[in-house]
Amino acid sequence: MTQNRIAVIGAGVVGATAALVLARAGHQVDLYTDRAPQQLRDDVPATGTAVLFGHSRDVDHTLVEELYPDAPLSTGMNTRLQTGEPGALTQVLAFDPDFTYTAAGIDVRLRAHDRIRLFEQAGGTVVVDTVTPESLDTIAGQHDLTLVSTGKGGLSGLFPVDESRTVYRSPQRELLAAAFTGLGHGPDVFTARGHGAGAHNVFNLHTDHGEIWIGPYWHKDAGASWSVLGFAKPDGAWVERFNEVTDAESALEVVVGVYRDYFPDDLPDIEKLRVIDRDKRSWLRGAVTPTVRQGVGYTRSGHPVAALGDTSIAFDPIAGQGAQTGLIQVAALVKAVEARGSDFTAEWIADQFDRHWEERGHAAAEVTRLFLGDPEYAFAAGPLFAGATEDDAVGAALFGLLSVPDPILEFRTEEDVLRFIDGAKEAAEAYERV
Repeated sequence: MTQNRIAVIGAGVVGATAALVLARAGHQVDLYTDRAPQQLRDDVPATGTAVLFGHSRDVDHTLVEELYPDAPLSTGMNTRLQTGEPGALTQVLAFDPDFTYTAAGIDVRLRAHDRIRLFEQAGGTVVVDTVTPESLDTIAGQHDLTLVSTGKGGLSGLFPVDESRTVYRSPQRELLAAAFTGLGHGPDVFTARGHGAGAHNVFNLHTDHGEIWIGPYWHKDAGASWSVLGFAKPDGAWVERFNEVTDAESALEVVVGVYRDYFPDDLPDIEKLRVIDRDKRSWLRGAVTPTVRQGVGYTRSGHPVAALGDTSIAFDPIAGQGAQTGLIQVAALVKAVEARGSDFTAEWIADQFDRHWEERGHAAAEVTRLFLGDPEYAFAAGPLFAGATEDDAVGAALFGLLSVPDPILEFRTEEDVLRFIDGAKEAAEAYERV
């Protein structure tokens, strides 16, 4: 491989992974971060759960060795849909399929920190500095290839929004994320929910107010724990509750309150959750406008730079596609760099992103729309969720889209969805016969 000088701007899990893999491949890599690695681990909140479902977890293991063998795995998605208000709730549907894969949620702060340390061991250089558009111009001029992975904010403005690929112009959910301890992962957890117990994620949906998810998690300090993600619909009653969160303690109070009022069957387990005392930044509120940007941007002197991860595609986290898609983008980009050798032109950068969009990004964005309840996917959501209540094979196929989203691109009519459902049933029956 030709040795190139490569800059990676942003040391989140996607940026740190790209820097590590490129350094191990023999390139001279500079990783720019506005905080020292220990600060990235301990002084910022986790920007999400970064659960890797099946395929992306396999891809990640081709990039970096398994560092957390004791982390709890999730093996299914226990799902319930409710309607009505506290005291007058009605369950619309319920299903509890096993995945056809395993999933793992690792604290992104820990994952990024550890990969930065491995990056330094591989000979990479960490530069602690705030990169501005002015300094980026200098950096890009000094490197053969510059990757910008600063997330949804940062330097993302250098990359124009792709209006043809961007569906939404405002956030579709108000978000609350938090990690807690106090609840184990054995067979005595969530027993009222089905056979998965402590190894299944618990996904509750409400027709009017939003969704709330809790799943096995590996926290940077507490180890085996649980992560909660709340998704409040903009016009629903949960928004006001989420806005009351100012610290870890109030985050726990709000989470317990949502379960008490809307999903009381789970309350006995939720009330066991406890704040992680060592981590005062174990929570986060916010909102994401799902946005697709052009894959190539230009510095003030005209140097082309490449968008990576959330900088290129910002997902609402309801379907867990952000970190997954970013790591898959890294894997493809590293192979493309090896094949190219040198001369990373703007045209080449744009072509790599277009390929990423076609191979993963587009399908991941559409699956996110499906789980957001986008009206344009009502023709698919109805048969899929109804079918899942009747047959676990359909539920497994539905959540299989979190791992491999490609089939959704074939969903144009209800007949397409019914064929997908029939295929899932036939595959499950064939597996049982074997």
